[in-house]
Amino acid sequence: MPQDFIGRIGYILQERGPAYLDGAKNTMIIALVSTFIGCIIGFAVGIIQTIPVNKNDNIIKRGVLWVVRLILNIYVEVFRGTPMMAQAMFIYFGSSAVFGINMSMWFAAFFIVSINTGAYMAETVRGGILSIDPGQTEGAKAIGMTHVQTMLYVILPQALRNIMPQIGNNLIINIKDTCVLSVIGIVELFYATKSVAGAFYTYFESFTIAMVMYFVLTFACSRILRLWEKKLDGSDSYDLATTDTLAHTSGLYKYTEKKEEDE
Repeated sequence: MPQDFIGRIGYILQERGPAYLDGAKNTMIIALVSTFIGCIIGFAVGIIQTIPVNKNDNIIKRGVLWVVRLILNIYVEVFRGTPMMAQAMFIYFGSSAVFGINMSMWFAAFFIVSINTGAYMAETVRGGILSIDPGQTEGAKAIGMTHVQTMLYVILPQALRNIMPQIGNNLIINIKDTCVLSVIGIVELFYATKSVAGAFYTYFESFTIAMVMYFVLTFACSRILRLWEKKLDGSDSYDLATTDTLAHTSGLYKYTEKKEEDE
């Protein structure tokens, strides 16, 4: 093995490069799939937590919602208040020892990261929904829309744009936090790096390569999500649509120009 630092890194990449790539692939698969599933869980929990309850509502509805929200609040607080590594050990080994459920490592990996992400996303979605002006909901109800229609067509599209940065943060966090799954035997990037470092006794060089790969993965994902955010923003210039020809305005409305006038 070469004696210089760069030479050792080159030797490790030449000998164990495929192991690093397989680990990075597994890391990205777990992070992407689990973040997607976690977002679905988070949206479901967040929407349930923001269902309006009035004194005039049926007592059964109020009682059911109270019980469901209590269970969901316990879920959110438990998974936000405990480390993912402890959750992985508890779920993977505990489910087998206590309940006799022998889940595969991959199923356990997706399940653990998904429900952990869902707990964080639940509070993010709840905050995103509550951040929308109540007048939006009142206006939707005034034209006869149901609560479900209001959520689907009015509130959630606006809330999604507001919480996009947090979705990106959760994806980046999951890319890094998949390393804790090595405790249940998942061969992701961190596990592969430990194997290489132990084989060559080159911990500094091996983990330098891992850090660079983690940075490349997270940086690429953050850039892609920024582009998605810009797509959701739409164009700065748009035509004011109206069905009333007398009130129709000609030309384009330019947000940037209006902003300059206000200043």
